[in-house]
Amino acid sequence: MTADELRSIPLLAEATDAGLERVVASSGEMTCHAGQIVALEGDPGSGMFLILDGTALVEWRGGSVELGPGAFFGELTLLAPGGARIARVRAASAMRCLAIPRDDAIELIESEPTVALAMLREVARRFASALPDD
Repeated sequence: MTADELRSIPLLAEATDAGLERVVASSGEMTCHAGQIVALEGDPGSGMFLILDGTALVEWRGGSVELGPGAFFGELTLLAPGGARIARVRAASAMRCLAIPRDDAIELIESEPTVALAMLREVARRFASALPDD
């Protein structure tokens, strides 16, 4: 994965070259087969994931959502220190994703305001869409 390839991911589109190079240096690609569990509810968060290809199904008490290429998951345990994963995530199809270790993801969020703002907007959109319609 190169910095130019990372720039095509909406979350990282406005990141600096230095920020993207840190992601390249610290992250690793992971491939999953359909049905494979990627994260379990209650487990401590070890980092976050960016979906490169395929889809993931995020399942929690009361709902689920499918995420596709360009989406991310695992960010909530980074934003809540000591937090545990709040959902189970499994590959809904064959999936390739980028795994960013916890400390490196936190450093990216703290040093790249555009990444932090993009993440905050997406998290807010997800919470708003999960609210019941009155």
